Amino acid sequence: MKGFILGVLVTLLVVVGVGFYVVETGQMDMRADQQPSATEARLAMHVLDESVDRSAPQMKNPRQPTEANLVHGATIYLEHCAMCHGDPVHTRSPLADTLNPPAPQFAEDEPDMPEYQNYYITVHGVRWTGMPGWKNALRDDEIWDVVTFLSHIGNLPPAAKSVFALNGQPPAVSEKKPK
Repeated sequence: MKGFILGVLVTLLVVVGVGFYVVETGQMDMRADQQPSATEARLAMHVLDESVDRSAPQMKNPRQPTEANLVHGATIYLEHCAMCHGDPVHTRSPLADTLNPPAPQFAEDEPDMPEYQNYYITVHGVRWTGMPGWKNALRDDEIWDVVTFLSHIGNLPPAAKSVFALNGQPPAVSEKKPK
């Protein structure tokens, strides 16, 4: 029995030592322009799903999917989200494959989480992905309107769709001019 326990401890020490060596010597490729391995992608999604399942408080969306709220959500989404996540007219974002892990393209693959979980992710962001937390940049009602928009992205009224129809051109990115 002592031999078994010692074997387990030595194995754990070797695994930790190899992991430490890989990290400390720069052997782990951290470039965002490299596709994650299938194992990394699967593990990352599992960790995210479990974390959100455990942490997101269950709450009801206070915003109704009225045309006005969907247009408002679409406008905010266009301004803050479409560059990474695409939109109903430009379904594939120009940044889609440059992020690691790639940002979900919601017009191609509609969100399948409950609204309260999408709200939680939007408020807090996702570490190590480029997805910021929006709680300091958007009001609570604006975040809920974006969540409502995402929940209905596959069945939007014409007014909400028209937010994205800019003569077939992607939205312009505003540049700040130096003072």
